[in-house]
Amino acid sequence: MELALQTGLTLLAVFPVLLLIGIPISVTIGISSVISILSALPWENAVFTASQRIFTGINSFSLLAIPFFVLAGIIMNNGGIATRLVNCAKVISGRMPGALAQSNVVANMLFGAISGSGAAAAAAMGGTIGPLEEKEGYDKNYSTAVNVASAPVGMLIPPSNTMIVYSSVAGSVSIAALFMAGYIPGLLWGGAVMILAGIMAKKRGYQAESRVPLKVALKTFWQAIPSLLLIVIVIGGILGGIFTATEGSAIAVVYATVLSLIYKAFKIKDIPRIVLEAAK
Repeated sequence: MELALQTGLTLLAVFPVLLLIGIPISVTIGISSVISILSALPWENAVFTASQRIFTGINSFSLLAIPFFVLAGIIMNNGGIATRLVNCAKVISGRMPGALAQSNVVANMLFGAISGSGAAAAAAMGGTIGPLEEKEGYDKNYSTAVNVASAPVGMLIPPSNTMIVYSSVAGSVSIAALFMAGYIPGLLWGGAVMILAGIMAKKRGYQAESRVPLKVALKTFWQAIPSLLLIVIVIGGILGGIFTATEGSAIAVVYATVLSLIYKAFKIKDIPRIVLEAAK
């Protein structure tokens, strides 16, 4: 049997078995790859090759932006920034049918545009708006569907972790160009979810919220401005060539941390706990 065929068959045999017994995908990929290499090379050569390929795979300056943006999202969720974005979204969409669901969509668009992660947006908005929707009598299936459908908008509206990965893999594609290309599809996606959520809300009898007084609306927008400035700073800096996407992600972490400390949402001693939470 040829060496390449033997290695391929070993990988195809081990990989699905490990998945079926419940081992996480990341661990499964690593174990099956190592076993496949061992079936073709001696132990010393296999270890050397595996470690070299692992280092080569993660030795990417661009990919460092992803954990930084995820950390920024966790900090914003713990630092009161997510709450201010939700309040801003409620003012924007409060007069629409199914106001809380519409606020969920707008908040996911704002939070995803800051954190770069759809998963972080879904977790933050689900934990913030979900209890409010349940209190107002919204069906859990409807609330979950709206949150899940709108959270991936964060993969389109920059900064986007998915675009960073694509740029890293493709090699010659500019991250700034990808970011510029993501705005219109992201806004269209969010708008489509809002339309469908509004139609379903009318059928289910979910009413709009009462009109927000102008003074309260202006105060809410004023409180959200520092959080929204993060989008301007990060995206403006990347598109303007002031710093790279990775440097922008680090700036997002620093900005979110300083803003959260100003809001007194957590203390400096809580930062290690938040970093460990992001690492999970």
